[in-house]
Amino acid sequence: MEHYHFKLFKPYGYLSQFKTNARHERNKKFLGELYDFPEGTMAIGRLDKDSEGLLLLTTDGKISYEITSSKTDKEYYVQVDGDITDEAIVELQQGVTITHKNESYLTKPCKVFKLEATPNLPQRVKKIRDERHGKTSWISITINEGKFRQVRKMTAQVGFPTLRLVRVRIGSITLKDLEMGEVNKLIAIP
Repeated sequence: MEHYHFKLFKPYGYLSQFKTNARHERNKKFLGELYDFPEGTMAIGRLDKDSEGLLLLTTDGKISYEITSSKTDKEYYVQVDGDITDEAIVELQQGVTITHKNESYLTKPCKVFKLEATPNLPQRVKKIRDERHGKTSWISITINEGKFRQVRKMTAQVGFPTLRLVRVRIGSITLKDLEMGEVNKLIAIP
């Protein structure tokens, strides 16, 4: 059986799933509105509705399982509230305690650094507050685990809540020059 693989720049406000007929999902935006995906296509991992960036999709459940169950690096550019401190970056690098499924969870050590310049990303549909409300800063954070809303919980835990979160890399696959909402067909997922 031939399988299909895609990479997508998921826009803000979309769910990382395909439409169902559930009444409570009537006014929500789904991936199928962005591209005519073949039947059986599934997202490899998820980005929550408020997050943007790289999302891989496939019709091959085995590849999906390998990527989500392995220790594949996922890199995010994160705009945080305030001018993040060196101490907060060190805390994030070493792991912080967050709540996951109503239990305390210590995140694994990860790579974190402050970005010297604002990343060149498309403007988000929903405006993020402006400088009148205080300083913001950008960090790169690379994790190889993925608890529900983990990055957001991590930055909040060190006192710098996430304002914008964009996944820019999964393993060796990057957003590169994808436009917001654009889908590229891949020959394979390495």
